[in-house]
Amino acid sequence: MGSSPTSSASASSVVRSNRSPRAAFSALRLWGFRQWTAVAASAVATALIVGVPTAVVPTPFFGREIPVQWWNYPALALTALLSGLVLGTYLRPGPSSATPAPGGRLGSVGGVLSFFAVGCPVCNKIVLLLLGTGGALSYWAPLQPLLALASVGLLAEAALRRLGGQAACPAPSA
Repeated sequence: MGSSPTSSASASSVVRSNRSPRAAFSALRLWGFRQWTAVAASAVATALIVGVPTAVVPTPFFGREIPVQWWNYPALALTALLSGLVLGTYLRPGPSSATPAPGGRLGSVGGVLSFFAVGCPVCNKIVLLLLGTGGALSYWAPLQPLLALASVGLLAEAALRRLGGQAACPAPSA
């Protein structure tokens, strides 16, 4: 037995309307200490996983040929914060039989894009193989801020979708 077109359309509009920031903030108000701790830990881990190998976070293990750009820091901070929020949505306050909210793939793609966005353009082996050093500086480097914007946009959309799903059908507390 299939669902009627009207019930399918209304379910689609519910999901679409729950992607609003208002629905996301409603879901965030339901979170407890456990979720916020996971968000903080995930945000720090993301900042280190993306920032250390790209040398945005300075360490003696990695270096850059091209200096860090001013926009790399806010891009890394927003990536870490939004990744933490997305990862925090996977923790439920209690057992739940609800289907998982969409948005997980968007968050993964956004995280990977941020790695390419904040990395040194001539340190990326794939870009060097495809474009050479001159191409990396002429073509890849100017695209990196756009990649950063796309990354933040995808992570924000993933967070809105996952939080909107929690607001529509919150899991019961234990």
